Amino acid sequence: MSKNNYPKDWSSSTIKDLTLRFLNGGTPSTHVKEYWDGNIPWITGADAEQRITITSRKTITELGVKRSSTNIVPQGNILLVTRTGVGKVSMAGVDVAISQDLTGVIPRVDLVDVPYLYYQLIRIASKLQGLAQGSIIQGIKREQVEAIEIPLPKLIEQRAIADILSTLDEAIAQSESLVRKYQSIKQGLMSDLLTRGVDENGELRPSYEEAPELYRQTELGYIPNQWVAGNLRIFCELYNHLRKPISALVRENMKGEYPYYGPTGILDYLNEFRVEGEFVLIGEDGDHFLKFMDWSMTQWIKGKFNVNNHAHIMKGRNGCSTEWLHRFFSHRDITLSLTRQGAGRFKLNKASLLSLGVAVPKPEEQMKIAEIISTMELNIQDSIEYLAKLNNLKQGLMQDLLSGQVRVKV
Repeated sequence: MSKNNYPKDWSSSTIKDLTLRFLNGGTPSTHVKEYWDGNIPWITGADAEQRITITSRKTITELGVKRSSTNIVPQGNILLVTRTGVGKVSMAGVDVAISQDLTGVIPRVDLVDVPYLYYQLIRIASKLQGLAQGSIIQGIKREQVEAIEIPLPKLIEQRAIADILSTLDEAIAQSESLVRKYQSIKQGLMSDLLTRGVDENGELRPSYEEAPELYRQTELGYIPNQWVAGNLRIFCELYNHLRKPISALVRENMKGEYPYYGPTGILDYLNEFRVEGEFVLIGEDGDHFLKFMDWSMTQWIKGKFNVNNHAHIMKGRNGCSTEWLHRFFSHRDITLSLTRQGAGRFKLNKASLLSLGVAVPKPEEQMKIAEIISTMELNIQDSIEYLAKLNNLKQGLMQDLLSGQVRVKV
């Protein structure tokens, strides 16, 4: 290795020397409608992804380009966020106009492979962020970007390095797509399972529109004939007497292995526990109730743990399993049963909780539904773990390949 810790047969050049030209960004006047809603994608720093950017939230017209300081970065060139989110790097997947948050970098392809430079810029993102200045809107000066040195193997090795990392990026993108697909399937499946259930063969029961004779009307809407409808006063037992508020100051001297739960998750780990067994927690107050589509309103807990005074502790009874309570209310909108405590903050008191309606299948059907949902959740978890492994592999390879610590045979 050379004195700069790169291989002896590598050289280096500044970004300025490797760039044919830099393109500034700008924003057409929002008061002139003729500048907007055209056929030219226009992006801000928030739109730029740390990969190939092909979508934009807004479009502008050719007149908008002519009458403003924006420029169009040709497809395949680099988009560098130099203001408001400094350090984020992308490649233009299409010809795209840019805001003043971005700088377009048109590399000299006779000196540097564009994807290779893209990955090098990602590797030094933290260095770029460290150069940012400004108290309200942070930015980095052009001359600071231009002065950064980039290590350079020969073009053929640059391309080989970029090919490896690009292949890994493709695998990451496919894995992310699979996670989104599984999550979308789960969301739709949950909606069907919690309203239609499954038949004796474990198959999804036909919908009400397909077979109305299989359903009956209740206060919760149409439910399968075999299900029972009631409120939580019938189907759950409360254990709120096991709750205990413990301040952060006191918890500093109680660190241990047992989780301490709040309304939406674990707050701390303590050296003692007050609750043991299988329970469902549902928040008593907070702003999370409005996020029921994305956040689970319930936590299904097994083992030894603690709960503060901002979550109700429930256990199923009278043929309703504790897991079913979790599944049924996990993403259910219960805002009509809440009282407002302030802007965006709500409370679910004990009386309102016990008045919540619930539809309960027979125990064997609850188990079948739970198995289907658990299988889907395992698929999602496996995909998320695989995605994490790919991202870790990419981070390690980027450090090794882009520094020359590991050489690519070409």
